[in-house]
Amino acid sequence: MHISNQVIYNDHLDGSAFFWEAESTAIMLIHGFTATTAEVRPLAKVLFEKGYTVAGPLLPGHYTKPDDLNKIKWQDWVDSVKSQYEKLNQSYEQVIIGGESMGGLLTLYLASEYPEIKALLTYAPALKVIMTRFQKWLIPILSSLKMSIHKKDLGEDKLWQGYYSYPLRGTEQLLLLQSEVLQRLPKINQPILIMQGRLDPTIHPEVPNMIYNSINSSIKEVVWMENTEHCVIIDKEMDLAAQITLDFLSSI
Repeated sequence: MHISNQVIYNDHLDGSAFFWEAESTAIMLIHGFTATTAEVRPLAKVLFEKGYTVAGPLLPGHYTKPDDLNKIKWQDWVDSVKSQYEKLNQSYEQVIIGGESMGGLLTLYLASEYPEIKALLTYAPALKVIMTRFQKWLIPILSSLKMSIHKKDLGEDKLWQGYYSYPLRGTEQLLLLQSEVLQRLPKINQPILIMQGRLDPTIHPEVPNMIYNSINSSIKEVVWMENTEHCVIIDKEMDLAAQITLDFLSSI
């Protein structure tokens, strides 16, 4: 259950899990690391208005307190989205998976496990973050000394919701998930949209090409959003991102 306190930025937004039922094609949208479903709701509303059933699961360790995220293993996130996918797959003719940042990473994982997934929507997929080798080496050491690091600047984003800090053990698990997904890329065959902001300070700019060149999909599209930072689907070009998503879905 969500705890209202001072650890969640934009606490007034609704970050709970949601399920909006419509027609025979279902889309699952997965939020990012330290975030909540508030991150994917604007796009979900656009898709729902176009007749898609939309599900937004809340990942374990999120929308409570940062220490809860330090108790989670990457497999817990995977199991959570697998469970949601399997429920959708039982009820809908077609299921499409999408996600922002770590949600995009989990989208790729699911694609490698379930070849019947119709298509993939990845927004700044967190396959590789902008971090030095030294920083990566330092995280396990720091995580044994302190639980989290405060985020320097959250700006004035009115649509993003999540923790004010990075839980360090949770961050370790994100890095482990990256390694797992990297090995799984050649198993992916579904049509895929890869979208990233040109101004993204978080995800390495190599990521779209890493995915494009490693997967075996015959339909794969990379789109760069020129005036967008990390959270592609709620940033300055969010309306354009939503329209590109609709066009991609129509094309497949």
